[in-house]
Amino acid sequence: MAAECRNNDTGMKKKSLFLDRDGVINKRIVDGYVRNPGEFHFLDGVLDVISILARKFDYCFVVTNQQGIAKGLMTEKDLQNVHDEMLEDIMKANGRIDRVYYCPEHHTKNPYCRKPNPGMALQAQKDFPDLDFESSVMVGDSISDIEFGYRLNMKTVFIETKKDIDIEKLAEIQNKIDFSFASLKDFALHSDKIIA
Repeated sequence: MAAECRNNDTGMKKKSLFLDRDGVINKRIVDGYVRNPGEFHFLDGVLDVISILARKFDYCFVVTNQQGIAKGLMTEKDLQNVHDEMLEDIMKANGRIDRVYYCPEHHTKNPYCRKPNPGMALQAQKDFPDLDFESSVMVGDSISDIEFGYRLNMKTVFIETKKDIDIEKLAEIQNKIDFSFASLKDFALHSDKIIA
């Protein structure tokens, strides 16, 4: 495992990028789920952008809520197939995702792994002990993404791609959003000043 190759002897903390998936990396299916690789479509320019960001961050993670599994609309194997192809395409484009974390549980159970709860980030810290949340950035297009990053003292970046977002709830968390951009590409263009 990659985590076994890392060591924390120097005491140096690593900058990490946490990316939501649907609406940030790939096209979101409104009121639906990406159930197989054929339904997964990268947003324009994302492959090049992830390659650029991978050189700026020590670690790059995907953190994604996937309750379609709990709803019986897909299996964990289906999701793994989607992620395997996603990672292969990212690698071919000279990008890097160090680990994909997902929560398969239904939101009504309020599981610890589901954003905005911190379970996926804490699992990442367990797997990569030298990552530092205060030196990390959470990028997402949902209120839960912003809450997730904020609770962990990360810098938060809101991507304005979600058309059906609750405007009133978004207004309530404006103080928790550090930066807003139209796309992941726009974030990448300004990322140096954000992670400095």
